[in-house]
Amino acid sequence: MTTSPRLTLPLVAMLSLLGASSVSAAAIDRQTETAIPRTGNLYGVGIGVLPATSGSNELRTMVLPVIQASYADRFYINALRAGVWLLDSDDRRLRFGLAADARFGWDADDSTRTKGMHDRDFSVDVGPALRWQTDYGTLNAQWGFDTGGASKGHSMQVQFVRALIRGPALRLNGLVGLTWNDSRMNDYYFGVAPTEVAPGRPSYRAGAGTQWQAGVNGAWPTGQRGSVLFGLMATRLGNAQAESPIVETRIQPLAYLGYGWTF
Repeated sequence: MTTSPRLTLPLVAMLSLLGASSVSAAAIDRQTETAIPRTGNLYGVGIGVLPATSGSNELRTMVLPVIQASYADRFYINALRAGVWLLDSDDRRLRFGLAADARFGWDADDSTRTKGMHDRDFSVDVGPALRWQTDYGTLNAQWGFDTGGASKGHSMQVQFVRALIRGPALRLNGLVGLTWNDSRMNDYYFGVAPTEVAPGRPSYRAGAGTQWQAGVNGAWPTGQRGSVLFGLMATRLGNAQAESPIVETRIQPLAYLGYGWTF
């Protein structure tokens, strides 16, 4: 389904200005359509390893759902993101829609630097999303608003995904990106309120700032319907985050391993 000429023409014109391929030659790159290589509609379970609290050098392990699913090539769920595409170029290499992303909080007792503070709540960021597929990789952009009411802040993210390995036995994507968080978002997760002050933990108000991310995501088919999904990413905190008294290390790792079945 395509949009009306009034909406489609500006998108097609943008593709032409940016040097995209012609409609007849273009094709959607399914592998970089998402950061985790697509394997069709897939459902399973996995484990994720991530920092125990904001900036912690201790890690926690979580059981996570493994979901890669789409309906009518418009509604989708991929890992911890769900969304809908609303506007497309004719070749669907440029798409605009809405997306929702999970944002994990933490328990203050999980780290010595945060013990005695208030817990930070789980929330969901919702906002407009853009995907532009080029001959070199896929560019994603999103503006997210905290709709769960935890921080009441917002963030903007830009991410580039490129296929590193394409094959029947292994598919591997590399990604680089950056995320800008406003002061309310950063202060909620990295700030120290006056009521949370303790010896060695002064009051701290985090301002807006940018963090960087790089990593790899892979899919390894097993059997007729199964796939192992895995990934390893590192985030470098911005100055407004790293200077918080609760931060122990500027580099924050995230790893996951899961198994799913296609239906």
